Amino acid sequence: MREAPTNRCLVQIATVAWLICGAGPLFAYAPGTVLESPIVFVQLPVDAAWGELPSVSGGMLRAEYGKGGRIVRLDPGGQFRVLTEGFTSACELDVSFDAQRILFAAKREPPDRWDIWEMAADGSGVRRITNNIGNCRSPAYQATLYTIISAEPWYQVMFISDASSSMNEYGSGLERGLYSCRLDGSSLRRLTMNLSDDMDPFLMDDGRVLLAGWQRMDLRRGFRGRVSLFGVNTDGADYALFCGDEGKRIKHMPCVTTGRLVVFVEADRVGWDGAGQLGSVTLRRNFHSYRPVTDDPARVYHSPSPLRDGSLLVSSRPTDVTGTHGIFRLDPVSGDKQLIFDDPDFHDMHCRVLAPRPQPDGRSSVVNEKYPTGKLYCLNAYLTDPEIMPHVRPGAIRSLRVIEGVPLAGDPRSAGPLLSGAGNIDGSTSRANGAAPVVQKRLLGIVPVEEDGSFHIELPADVPVQLQTLDANGMALRTCGWIWVKHREPRGCIGCHEDPELTPENRFVQAVQRPGIKLTLPASKRRTVDFRRDVMPIIARKCTPCHARQSTGLDLNDKDGGTFNRAYTTLLTGVDEDDDVEGPVVGKYVHPGQARTSQVIWQIFGENTAQPWDEVYQPGQLAGQCPPPEAEQLTPEEKQVLIEWIDLGAHWDGIPGKNKAAAGSPVHAHDQEEK
Repeated sequence: MREAPTNRCLVQIATVAWLICGAGPLFAYAPGTVLESPIVFVQLPVDAAWGELPSVSGGMLRAEYGKGGRIVRLDPGGQFRVLTEGFTSACELDVSFDAQRILFAAKREPPDRWDIWEMAADGSGVRRITNNIGNCRSPAYQATLYTIISAEPWYQVMFISDASSSMNEYGSGLERGLYSCRLDGSSLRRLTMNLSDDMDPFLMDDGRVLLAGWQRMDLRRGFRGRVSLFGVNTDGADYALFCGDEGKRIKHMPCVTTGRLVVFVEADRVGWDGAGQLGSVTLRRNFHSYRPVTDDPARVYHSPSPLRDGSLLVSSRPTDVTGTHGIFRLDPVSGDKQLIFDDPDFHDMHCRVLAPRPQPDGRSSVVNEKYPTGKLYCLNAYLTDPEIMPHVRPGAIRSLRVIEGVPLAGDPRSAGPLLSGAGNIDGSTSRANGAAPVVQKRLLGIVPVEEDGSFHIELPADVPVQLQTLDANGMALRTCGWIWVKHREPRGCIGCHEDPELTPENRFVQAVQRPGIKLTLPASKRRTVDFRRDVMPIIARKCTPCHARQSTGLDLNDKDGGTFNRAYTTLLTGVDEDDDVEGPVVGKYVHPGQARTSQVIWQIFGENTAQPWDEVYQPGQLAGQCPPPEAEQLTPEEKQVLIEWIDLGAHWDGIPGKNKAAAGSPVHAHDQEEK
């Protein structure tokens, strides 16, 4: 049941008026005492949302709500009008810098895809910007963009789209990336290459884009991963983490106040609308200034938007199902809020003030699609997390492994979370008895790291990659999230998981004194390392006979075990199957994505290979070794196959029919010369 409207007008202001919107229901509004400018917002009918749209992807993403939505305008004097007559659904909006125009996502007819449209602030002059390039949502204006050879700068808009038609890493639906185009819809460009969802772009004053990104490139943060805040240039270059892991698991819907406070919605699991509490960081110290803005068990918050005085417009509803979203004005410093508007028959969301604002800085771009590659360099990979850096002594990092993430192809109509052991849509990997799915990965190459910790590589543009620093045994010490280089982009980093607020040392590192090492093999020659094709033959030769004779209880036979064989399900036994667990997904014998802490690796090396920062670190020899000294030992090449298999995610099978790896055939820098 919904509360009566009068019970929701908890407003500490002088006047509350009840107005009638045509023949519609009564709503609460405080005329002239809260806002000096008009506001525009989305009204979503209760019947189209409440209780009908579940969250998706294990509660990491909100539902694709918006059915029957409309965009309305409310003036300070109380005049109320619908701006999107003629659209069956309209949802999410942005206001131009001069407040003369409004961007919004909408459908003319129910079967249509979501497109981006623009209209004047009074609802006139409606025109379509995108047309049939997937479902396009969350539009925002960009400032000027230009290149060194441009006759003059131009304006663009950005939006989120599922135009790639690839599945997200969780396998629950199409992944969505950030796109941009000119105001007339031309020059369409995909900006972000994250293999799950990017969402909620917000243009900061310095011209960079702040957005939320869901990544689960491995299982170090549980089956569901995290949704974090990232920054990226308006041309898609330099996608990088914006703030740390403090606070809740999901951070999205960010905005920046005029007081230089970044405010966002955060939650550990979201419902259909993605609502949660509000958290914040400062622009000055965005990695070391987290604090919660709200901690209200009775209410959740949605789609904050800045006002000129440093306060926010924000939607809020009761945590339970007793009411709808209303629009509030909230002070992010004190937490005080005042109700502005609430229609009990609608969720009032995505509110923006219709007032001029300073135009953010323009941005120049070196991105040029004529160039198929970009470059990436690191100044010193030994600069890492403060708690880890003392343990990574000079010489500990021997090389760098570069891994390509392969998008999941599939039909979203038949998609569901890939946690049932039925295999991925493309058959590439799955979860069996705890073996969690992650996207398939291919090796782009392994390159040396210089004595000073630097490296310099050339990569295919617009390809999502992970970087792994390796020790003397070829085991990953540190692994980054999905990053990429744009066409012709020269991208640099200070270290590997270093404090992002560091200033780089003023020195000319060894790796950049010569051209970048090319890791540009064609896709057909990039290999995977997978259990069925590459690991099982080693186990069959070196492990199965001994375990069968000694009755160790480890069934390492190549017998049918359902979707997988017995050996695979045995090694992946014990992985915590609780989808809500946020910590690393580990098993008794294999830790997918982390060979150094996996018991099967300890056994074949005869020692605990974990590092001092790992919870399972116990220096010294193990009691046993596998195979035993009297048996045929694994070759160094075979050990590397097992290490790479686990570090790449412990996949059952690779991309069907492609990229079979032979034992002892790592892709090193010299392999890239092959034509």
